[in-house]
Amino acid sequence: MYGDPATVRKILTELGDTWAVVGLSSNERRAAYGVAEVLQRYGKRVVPVHPKAETVHGEKGYASLEEIPFDVDVVDVFVNSSLAGAVADEAVTIGARAVWYQLGVIDEAAYERTRAAGLDMVMDRCPAIEIPRLG
Repeated sequence: MYGDPATVRKILTELGDTWAVVGLSSNERRAAYGVAEVLQRYGKRVVPVHPKAETVHGEKGYASLEEIPFDVDVVDVFVNSSLAGAVADEAVTIGARAVWYQLGVIDEAAYERTRAAGLDMVMDRCPAIEIPRLG
């Protein structure tokens, strides 16, 4: 419902390889850590975005999307649904091409705003599950 197969494929294969992962820290027990590792294995540049701005998987971290000094293609969101709308709005502001909300992250109003701004968006899906399915 929140990510048809064509949109999932487009985000994973056509929109670019620089992914800002919001909520990614050096905590190996968090889902973001493992998902980022999978994305790297598939050739994505993973940029950690977390208040601690830690380096993760060899990539310098930033405290916010606005602090990233280069273009971001996809913003992958690992925050609570109540905070996710603001992240989607920031993704629009920085000129990202797509927003991906992880499993359990849903904000229908943010989905509508983000799509209206011209970005592709997927909610309640995991790229680490979807990317191997592409073959």
